[in-house]
Amino acid sequence: MNVFTIGFTRKSAREFFDKLRRPGLKRLIDVRLNNVSQLAGFTKRNDLLFFCEAILSIGYLHLPELAPTQSMLNEYRKNAGAWLDYETKFLALMVDRKVEDNIDQELIDGGCLLCSEAIPENCHRRLVAEYLRGKWGNLEIEHIL
Repeated sequence: MNVFTIGFTRKSAREFFDKLRRPGLKRLIDVRLNNVSQLAGFTKRNDLLFFCEAILSIGYLHLPELAPTQSMLNEYRKNAGAWLDYETKFLALMVDRKVEDNIDQELIDGGCLLCSEAIPENCHRRLVAEYLRGKWGNLEIEHIL
């Protein structure tokens, strides 16, 4: 199985959609908690649905069960929390949600996990991909930068 990840921050719409032109990419999987209020207009839910179909001929899916809670986000972003604390709490959340059992592997295979962070190092999309690889064992990850 293959999964991609991408963030939209610091990318124009052209650059973003050009980077998504990948062999084997089947769908964009939005793992943001809130997919309607981002500053980049092209990354709002209805726009992404349209652009994925019209530009890339791929599907779009929002999976908020792969997103952190609002309180986790607030603690990390607004209160300048430590990444290690955020990572620990987020991974515990994935365990509590049993995402490896509740998310169909076929949805992830060929999917691209979308979040806002420009790079995956301090982004939950990387944590999701690595968590699922640890549980399923057969997941190749490619971070699209």
